[in-house]
Amino acid sequence: MKLPQSPGFRLDGKRALVSGAGRGIGLAAAVALAEAGAAVTLMARTGGEIEAAAEAIRAAGGLADTLVLDVTDLAGLRAALAARPAFHAFLNNAGTNKPAHFLDVTEADFDLVMELNLRAAFFAAQAVARRMREDGVAGSIINVSSQMGHVGGVNRTVYCGSKWAMEGWTKAAAIELAPFGIRVNTLGPTFIETPLTKPFFEKPEFRDWVLARIKLGRVGQVTDLMGPVVFLASEASGLMTGSALVVDGGWTAE
Repeated sequence: MKLPQSPGFRLDGKRALVSGAGRGIGLAAAVALAEAGAAVTLMARTGGEIEAAAEAIRAAGGLADTLVLDVTDLAGLRAALAARPAFHAFLNNAGTNKPAHFLDVTEADFDLVMELNLRAAFFAAQAVARRMREDGVAGSIINVSSQMGHVGGVNRTVYCGSKWAMEGWTKAAAIELAPFGIRVNTLGPTFIETPLTKPFFEKPEFRDWVLARIKLGRVGQVTDLMGPVVFLASEASGLMTGSALVVDGGWTAE
């Protein structure tokens, strides 16, 4: 009997770019990609953080370098990409939130969230995809969305708007990039405990609200996303494009 051969989750010989890689989800993703064999470029504004992270990855036997850049600097990003070979995988992770009741959202906060979560993410993916096409790389773009790209949430009208938009343009981009062998999917986490979010979970009312909606009964950890990131970056997900991989503990199940 000839058994089917798994395409596998290894990324040996591949190059991966992670934005917002200095901490939280981005850092965990960079570690996971490096563990899978990819040469990872950690990108963020915070040079000290990503340099330390890259050094730790290298000390653990992985391949890592850094790119100190603000993803809203689109000209700088395009220039940096032009100077490097195309990446095989891109975790489009940089993002932000300014929680506020719909009636209290300011124009400044709206513009801030949309600038990073929508405009910068869109054009960063475009720039990476252009380099993939130029170099003939059949790659994977992973847009870090949210469960809030599928439902609504209190004090999250702007954030939800940015992530619902990301879900939409991801599907359209997947259609247009498929002829080049470039896959585009979203990763939609639930609330993940990071250094940035940990203070919120110390508030019993907020923590109870979150846990009441996560059916598995616990707050997400960055480690919960490491496997899904490698899956979407690897040939194991080779027939997935225009899809949303929601890692939400069952939040959106009802």
